[in-house]
Amino acid sequence: MAGSRAFGGSTRAELAERTADLQRVKAEYDNYRKRVRRDRLAVRHIAVANVLRGLLPVLDAVERACAHEPMTPGLREISETLQVQTGALGLVAFGEVGDPFDPCRHEALAHHVCPSCPRPTCTAILRPGYRVGDQLLRPACVEVTGPE
Repeated sequence: MAGSRAFGGSTRAELAERTADLQRVKAEYDNYRKRVRRDRLAVRHIAVANVLRGLLPVLDAVERACAHEPMTPGLREISETLQVQTGALGLVAFGEVGDPFDPCRHEALAHHVCPSCPRPTCTAILRPGYRVGDQLLRPACVEVTGPE
């Protein structure tokens, strides 16, 4: 067989080197794909948070209108649709009377001293707080009652 060559030592070494190169390139490409996927998700989360943050004044205005105006079918539909759509994007309102005061999640606008209270507690919610996932969009504005 004059036209065929047997695999010699240098050909095997070259084949092993090319295989290792190919495996490195494949691993780099897999890492690149994972990084791009993570980056896309991060950009999506940032975009959703920015849109929701921009809608917070609208939510506040609708909430004030619902509290101070007669509830018309149109106002009810606007309020419900806004809540459903923002909820679908992951927006969660928080801040309830009786919650323990947490300075990382609440902004105290007033503090009432009560020596018999064991810890600071939210006694009035002046404006709800909002978060999306673990990201705080806005702290809840509260009145706090607790020890000095």
